[in-house]
Amino acid sequence: MTQESFKPISVKAPSDSRWMFAIRCLVDLQMKTIAEYLRPAMATLRGRVLDVGAGESPWREWLPANATYHGIDVGNADDFGMQAQRPDITYYDGRTIPFGDGEFDGVICIEVLEHVEQPDALITEIARCMKPGATLLLTVPWSARRHHIPHDYHRFTRERLLDLFRAGGFSQVDVRERGTDILVIANKLIVLNARLMPSRNLLRSLWTLPLFIGLVPVTLSFLCVAHIADAVGAGAKEDPLGYFVRATKG
Repeated sequence: MTQESFKPISVKAPSDSRWMFAIRCLVDLQMKTIAEYLRPAMATLRGRVLDVGAGESPWREWLPANATYHGIDVGNADDFGMQAQRPDITYYDGRTIPFGDGEFDGVICIEVLEHVEQPDALITEIARCMKPGATLLLTVPWSARRHHIPHDYHRFTRERLLDLFRAGGFSQVDVRERGTDILVIANKLIVLNARLMPSRNLLRSLWTLPLFIGLVPVTLSFLCVAHIADAVGAGAKEDPLGYFVRATKG
């Protein structure tokens, strides 16, 4: 089995360390674009809200006071870098959501669908648990390295997402690109820098260290350009970092 050279860092609640979360959003462009779409959208949710693939429940604090949070995750969540199982999360088999029909007023599902072997089945199951007119908020990556191997199965285009949600019982499906090709280039350079960082392997560091030193200013320049491009909407949306989906149960 292919091993990951470095594994994704699990997402903590922003309030755990606001400075660290701000720094992460500055460097991790996937996280930045997720937060930009997710936070204002979550503020509109009401009633009972289900978090599918909750992990360490980093987003629950963005819900308004009149919403109640319920998180579920698979039993092998430790495969995805999560800590020990949490008492406030319901763990299940990843197939049948352990709630009845029409129980929830809203659902969030953040960077989960690419790790589901049968995404159409999960979307149908999510719809089953939602009330008519309830809102689903979802994000998926597009330009992202394989991660959480061997549980990385898909990359979704805009067209595929529209088909999946319409077939799964959703209407008013709004798909938005997160970032553009400029952010993708900056993101790839950041990953390359991380791979070239000096290590304990002296022989390897002899050739990676000069590359790392030479690449750092280029990467920082591209990172600055990426933040500016994101602010002004520059770049091609045909090659985004990922997608944000807002859909209503029909």
